[in-house]
Amino acid sequence: MFRELPRTCFPIAKFAALVSLTLGALAIAGVGEAKADFRVCNGTQSLVGGAIGYRTEEGWVTEGWWQIPANSCATLIEGQIRSRYYYLYAEDAGGGGRWGGDINMCVADNEFRIVGVEDCFARGFQRVGFKEYDTGRQGSWMVQLSDAPEAPGSQD
Repeated sequence: MFRELPRTCFPIAKFAALVSLTLGALAIAGVGEAKADFRVCNGTQSLVGGAIGYRTEEGWVTEGWWQIPANSCATLIEGQIRSRYYYLYAEDAGGGGRWGGDINMCVADNEFRIVGVEDCFARGFQRVGFKEYDTGRQGSWMVQLSDAPEAPGSQD
């Protein structure tokens, strides 16, 4: 019922070793691995500070500050993103501009994680306008910040 393979065939052990080496090389190179994150890329010549807002079981949450150096990216949420809507606020560290929107959420001066978006001032926080991003329930999302941030004090 089974035929013996000719001795000239590629031995199974060598084939398995070759497949293992190839898969290992692909994993090291990052090929074949889909990385799902919420990333912000800074296409400016300045350091940018970023904050993110999203909804969880405990309510609205804002987190920050991520330092995003000039011409680089930062991962604000690692792994598969779970919400459809995310909110972003970013400032040029030199005070040259900001990226925001009209969804008010709370931020703090230093590193923070704040639950709730109400009564920011009464709770000792600042209130700023975040921009909404509809991810369409995709597993990952990237926002590109450009060299033309919104000027301080201006409105969209």
